Amino acid sequence: MSLIFQRIPRAAACAFTFAPLQAVSHASPTPHIHFPIIHSRSTSAMAATDATMQTFFQSPNYAVVGASTNPAKFGHKVLKWYITRDIPAKPINPVASAIKVDDKDYPTIPSISALENPKETSISFITAPPITRKSLEEAKGLGVPAVWLQPGTFDDEVLQYARDNFKAVVAGEGGWGGEGWCVLVDGDRGLKAAGKL
Repeated sequence: MSLIFQRIPRAAACAFTFAPLQAVSHASPTPHIHFPIIHSRSTSAMAATDATMQTFFQSPNYAVVGASTNPAKFGHKVLKWYITRDIPAKPINPVASAIKVDDKDYPTIPSISALENPKETSISFITAPPITRKSLEEAKGLGVPAVWLQPGTFDDEVLQYARDNFKAVVAGEGGWGGEGWCVLVDGDRGLKAAGKL
């Protein structure tokens, strides 16, 4: 029996995971295709997180933890989302000195601690859950008011930690993309609610 690796299809722009691919047997009589579960959207839950998004986007400054130099990665796509909307977002990457978006270099900072004014900065996270947790602890200590945890960046423990320690947390089930609240899918609605788009 030979094994192949099967990618889980993406329902929208934000579906990503840090888990290994699933092994599927060729011997199976029918292919096994795994689609993301799309949860029904509760009106009250959507309204609550819409209000949280509005709070997130009321900050004068933004940062992207996990900003990537690779245009195929979500850390690059999220940074580009901010840049194309003229939203001031500082890329946080401990390795790269700059990230190029549309032929322009944007200088990075190595950590949340290097932010000029963390108490006035909302942060988007595009990191694996253990890194997200460590970064959230740093953000809490600096007084960051609001965080956006992209799909795949948190587990139950990380999500609860964020909800217990920040004024506004955009994360979890909901949003319009099917895989959870994603700035690439839901962000424009939040910007409009905050009067920034």
